[in-house]
Amino acid sequence: MKGLRKLLGNSFSLLLNRLSQSITTFILAASIARILGAYELGQYMLAFSFYYVFMTLASQGFKTLFTREIAQNPLKIPAYLISGTFLQFLFSITGYAVMALVVHALPYNQNTSIVCYVLGLAIIPFSLSNVTEAIFQAEEKMHLIAVSTVPVYIVRLIAIIWAMNLKYNIVTVAVIMVASELLIFFLEWCLVTQFVKYEWRLNWKFMWDTTKASGSFIVIEGISVLGYRLQVFILSLLGGELVVGLYGAVLQLMQPFQIISHSVVLAVFPKMSKAIDSGKDSQRQITQITIEILLMVALPLLLGIVFFGKDLLVLLYQEESFTEASFALNVFAIGLISSAFIRPLSYLLVANGFEKVNLWQVFITTILDCLISIVLVSQYKLNGAAITVIFTDYVALLIYYFESSRRLFSLDLWSTVFRPLIIGVFMLPVFITLKSFGLDIILVLIISSLIYFALVGTLGFYTVYHSKDEWAKLLLKRK
Repeated sequence: MKGLRKLLGNSFSLLLNRLSQSITTFILAASIARILGAYELGQYMLAFSFYYVFMTLASQGFKTLFTREIAQNPLKIPAYLISGTFLQFLFSITGYAVMALVVHALPYNQNTSIVCYVLGLAIIPFSLSNVTEAIFQAEEKMHLIAVSTVPVYIVRLIAIIWAMNLKYNIVTVAVIMVASELLIFFLEWCLVTQFVKYEWRLNWKFMWDTTKASGSFIVIEGISVLGYRLQVFILSLLGGELVVGLYGAVLQLMQPFQIISHSVVLAVFPKMSKAIDSGKDSQRQITQITIEILLMVALPLLLGIVFFGKDLLVLLYQEESFTEASFALNVFAIGLISSAFIRPLSYLLVANGFEKVNLWQVFITTILDCLISIVLVSQYKLNGAAITVIFTDYVALLIYYFESSRRLFSLDLWSTVFRPLIIGVFMLPVFITLKSFGLDIILVLIISSLIYFALVGTLGFYTVYHSKDEWAKLLLKRK
C-alpha cells in the first residue's frame, strides 16, 4: 500500500509539473499576443525555439542517461551531482555558444537577435537543473520537482504580465524567463543537498565515460526536437516574425488537446508495458481504448474549430489580425485525428522494445518536413507550413500503423472509431444550430461543452450498462 501511494504521489507530481508548465506557457503566449502583438509573439516563439532546440541537444540526452544510471547505481549519486553537473555546464555553455553563432549568421534584425541571445541564456540553468531532477526521479522524490517548479512558473507568469502592462518589451520577458530558470536551479540544488553527501571533486574518467554513453540519447532527442521546431525556423526565414507569431498563435490552440493526449498516454503506458506478459489481445484492448478516448476529444474539437475557429482566435488574442490564421487553424485541426493515433501507437512500440521505429519515423518526417516546407512556405507562408505539418503527421501515422500491424497486431478500427463517430454525429447539428443563431463565442463554448459532456456521460453509462448485461448473459450460459 505504501508503494502504491508513493507511485501515485510521484505520478501526480510529474503530472502537476507538466500541467502547470503547459498552462502557464499557454497563458503567456496569449498574453504576449494581446499586450505586445503578433510580431512580438513571433520574436518570442523564434527565440524560444532556438533555446529549446539547443537546450535539448545540450542536456536532454544526459537527463535520460542520468536517470537510468542513478536508478541502477544509487551509490554514484555524489559523482553525478558534482561531476555530472560540471559536465552538463560544459555542454550547456557550448550549446549556447553554437546557438549564438547560428543566430548571428542568420538574417534576423538586431532586436530579434537580442531576444534570441537573452532567452538562450536559459539553456545553462535549465541544463543544470536536469541533473538535480534526474536524481529526484531516480530516488522517487518527484514531489521535490513540483515543489521547485510549480510556484516559480506561476510567479514568472505574473511577473511577465505585470512587466508587459508596464510597457516593457519582449527582451524583458526573456530576462524574466532566464531569471526564473536560475531560481529553479537554486531551489533544486538546495533540496538535493539535503539528502546527498558530496565532495567538491571532479572525476574526469567518469565525465569522459558519461559523454561517450550519452551519444545515442543525444541523437534521438536532438532529431526529435529539431523535427518539432523546424517549421518555426523555416517560417522565420521565409515569412518573418509576424508569420511566426501567427503560427505560434495557432499552435497554442492545439495545446489543450496535446496536454490531454500526453497525460492519458503517460498514465496508460505502465499498464501497456505490463500487458506484454498478458498477450497481444490485452495490449490491443488497451491501445484501442486509449485511441478511442482521444478520438472522443479530437473529433468534436475538430468540428468546433471548423465552425468557430475564427471566433476563438479573436477571443483568445483580442486582435482581428489573428483571423488571418483561421485557414491554418482549420488545417491543424485535421491533425487532431492523426495525433489521437500517433501517440498511443508510438508508446505501444516503445513498450515492446521497438523504439527504433520512433527514431526512423522522426528522421523520415523531418526530411520530408524540410523539403516540402521550402516549397510550400515560400509560396503560401503560414498556410503552406500548416499543410506541410499535417502531411508529415499523416505520414507518421502510416509508419506507426504499418509497423505496429507488422510487428505486433492490427487494430479493430471500427470498434475503435464507432463511439467517437456517434459523438461527432450528435455534435455536428449542435454546432450548426449554434452557428446559425450567431451567439457570443463564450456562450457557444458553455452550451457546446455542456452538451458534449452530457453525450459522453450518456454514452459511457450505456456502454457500462450494456457490458454488464452481456457479462450476466455469459455467466448464465456457463451455468
